[in-house]
Amino acid sequence: MGKNVLLIEDEPHIAEAIRYVLTRDGWQVASHAYGGDAIEVIRRSPPDVLVLDVMLPGRSGHEILADLRRDPAFSDLPVLVLSARGLQHMPEGATRVMAKPFANAEMVSAVRAIADARGARK
Repeated sequence: MGKNVLLIEDEPHIAEAIRYVLTRDGWQVASHAYGGDAIEVIRRSPPDVLVLDVMLPGRSGHEILADLRRDPAFSDLPVLVLSARGLQHMPEGATRVMAKPFANAEMVSAVRAIADARGARK
């Protein structure tokens, strides 16, 4: 398995920061900013890890995650859910949740950890 991350985040500054720190750690990072067609983007080019914002235009991260978990092809995809509002509990189907703002090292560590849990890193 490779080191491909798909980042679905609509805030350009946050997306760029995540892309920067993960690329420096050796990940290939593709990004997308619209929730409405996120499932199609994921299906077109399945990532090894998905970083998914909760609040997106078109469709929420919760809805996207629920659809992924119903699809056998993506039922075990590692998903790091990002939330600016903080979550009282982990959304069903999330591998891990991280509140915004976050430290760069925390992002790298979280992506590595959920990838390792699935065996995505070699």
